Amino acid sequence: MNHSFTSFILEKTGATSLQEVELIQELWSGYGHIKRFALKGSPLQSVVIKNVQYPKQQQHPRGWNSQFGHERKLKSYQVETAWYTQYAQHSKARLPKCYGIRQQNNEVCIVLEDLDTAGYIHRKQHISWQGIDNCLAWLANFHASYLGQTPQNLWSIGSYWHFATRPQELTALADAPLKKAAPFIDQKLNDCIYTTFIHGDAKLANFCFSANDKVAGVDFQYVGGGCGIKDVAYFMGSCLPEEECERLEADILTNYFTHLHKVLGTEHKDLEEEWRALYPYAWADFHRFLKGWSPGHWKLNSYSERITQNVVKELSNGL
Repeated sequence: MNHSFTSFILEKTGATSLQEVELIQELWSGYGHIKRFALKGSPLQSVVIKNVQYPKQQQHPRGWNSQFGHERKLKSYQVETAWYTQYAQHSKARLPKCYGIRQQNNEVCIVLEDLDTAGYIHRKQHISWQGIDNCLAWLANFHASYLGQTPQNLWSIGSYWHFATRPQELTALADAPLKKAAPFIDQKLNDCIYTTFIHGDAKLANFCFSANDKVAGVDFQYVGGGCGIKDVAYFMGSCLPEEECERLEADILTNYFTHLHKVLGTEHKDLEEEWRALYPYAWADFHRFLKGWSPGHWKLNSYSERITQNVVKELSNGL
């Protein structure tokens, strides 16, 4: 690790020394890594370090290498540093504390709480209904924390698949009716009255679980403005097969809004009505991205296809 980053971590944690314990994961397309470090002489047992290193050669795993994509990734890390600096401390949803951020040349070092030491030791590929409900509660708390706020130094429109940031994938999209409808789907979502900050990548892999399924969220590169239902639809698609998405749809939406009203302290019927109506548009929006980006992806299923076709038909009838 960069020597100045080592000194910075020691300063921010009060540690006398640190030792790398494990590589947690490499960052997408060779942009750095996330590692766990044990500390000595500090009240903290360990920290997690997100070390972003801007690569000289881009290595996208699906071949989507472009200057446009590179700049999108760079902005995502700028957004994450702004998130932890300006907004994270106001979240009602559990997330890692940030002990400090240092940027030097083409590197960024983000010093984060080790959620494992706080009891959030489990990462899941399969999830129980209780786990789903706790994730919905997390999303409700997150969205309630920023309802009505305007994002500054974040993405103006949250989510990594946002229409304006994915021109290559739109060009590659072979579904002509969906391609034609895509800007109108985007506009419909962006024109919503009740906006908040959305996580923007609220997949199952970005949630950490305690022994009793309490939830903490991580990875805030794509936080930005929007309607909270985008996170809910994307989360569903990340952890449920198509038949379960359909079977549990009503329960998931009901539970999410129940949690949201509880956090806000009162029932917001107009907000719920608007976001429920945008639920199929949120699915269609991600389906549009995925169909252009990776046409054989497992998340493309009959449930999302049917929802998308209904949205396209609804829009074509109104055009």
